[in-house]
Amino acid sequence: MTPVAMSPPSRVRLDIWLVEQRGISRSAAQQLIAAGLVTVNGRAAKSGDKVRPDDTVEVGEAPMVPSVTRLGGAPVELSIVYEDDWLAVIDKPVGLVVHPAPGHPDGTVADGLRQRGTTWSLLGGTERAGIVHRLDRDTSGLLIVAKTEAAHRSLAAQLADRTLGRTYWAMVWGGVTEQTATIDAPVGRDIRDRKRMAVVDNGREAVTDFTVVERLPGATVLDVTLRTGRTHQIRVHMAHIGRPLVGDPVYGRRNDPHRNRPALHARELRFAHPSDGRAVVVQSPLPADLVELHAILMEGRA
Repeated sequence: MTPVAMSPPSRVRLDIWLVEQRGISRSAAQQLIAAGLVTVNGRAAKSGDKVRPDDTVEVGEAPMVPSVTRLGGAPVELSIVYEDDWLAVIDKPVGLVVHPAPGHPDGTVADGLRQRGTTWSLLGGTERAGIVHRLDRDTSGLLIVAKTEAAHRSLAAQLADRTLGRTYWAMVWGGVTEQTATIDAPVGRDIRDRKRMAVVDNGREAVTDFTVVERLPGATVLDVTLRTGRTHQIRVHMAHIGRPLVGDPVYGRRNDPHRNRPALHARELRFAHPSDGRAVVVQSPLPADLVELHAILMEGRA
């Protein structure tokens, strides 16, 4: 572990200073300190310690602390399709939740990562150790996770500047006239139903690009690329233009005979490797349930 020495700009709590200087959550800062990865003037420090302008703070490049194993809970099997000392890429099945949330306290991707006994980045806190971005429970496909703080920060920066490419396979109801198009419409909470998302005037910027891959009887297969990563972005945007995803139980057609899960699969990730900047491309084949659904619609058996 190579320490990075930094001088505090003014007298302030150590954990708050780390939040401001390193762009991490306060919980993550406290985890770094508790793990003994932060020293002030060469001595171990506490979160509440005050640091002064002439103090030297040393912070490890990566949080080399063991993953926390939660007692109890069923084992979570993860399909790892790419892995090295910096990161891993998971091929997430439909139905698997990424991190603990109301109604899903365990049995998540985060639990599966802890169970592997590998060290994961704590930038998002212990409950989301390693998690860089997420997929909806009912969306299958590729998800990248970080082992080190340095990798996490690099990947998060690529997400922020839109250089981490994410391409999805999607099947929507109806014909799409354009061969390629962009949907630029802000997404936020639906004012009529706070459990849903919608295109709203005061929403956050959301931009989705798509290209037609195949035209089927009554449906269209698309390659969809995200420029932003809003909750349910693709599902909301496609419903907004009148082409909801086949099978979408929330934003889709009420009379959809395949109303089970959205026909949406994160099929490709493209990113610059945090260690040396080399281009990495990882792909995932279409899962069996979507292959079957495609065959049904291709034959016109809607």
